[in-house]
Amino acid sequence: MTEAGSPADEARARAALAAALELVGQRWALPVVRELLGGARRFGDLQRALGAPTNILTTRLRELQEAGLVVRMPMAHNVLAYGLTRRGEALAPALEALARWGAGGD
Repeated sequence: MTEAGSPADEARARAALAAALELVGQRWALPVVRELLGGARRFGDLQRALGAPTNILTTRLRELQEAGLVVRMPMAHNVLAYGLTRRGEALAPALEALARWGAGGD
């Protein structure tokens, strides 16, 4: 995992990866983050864009909020939307790398 790291460094790296996957490894979690990278979205807009079942989307949004990646924010006319926190926005490079990898690029 790391270059010539000590066993303790390897263990920390494995634990960090496991913790990250616990947060964003659930189905629909990364697509939600990807969609929110474009800006805050209302629940219905997210659901339509992703095609995710509403019960699953509700669960993922709640989990992402609890993890500090997503926040509910007020919009005009007492409408609430979901947006990314800085921690959520920090996933952008990882998503870009996964997309490149998925497309067969380096």
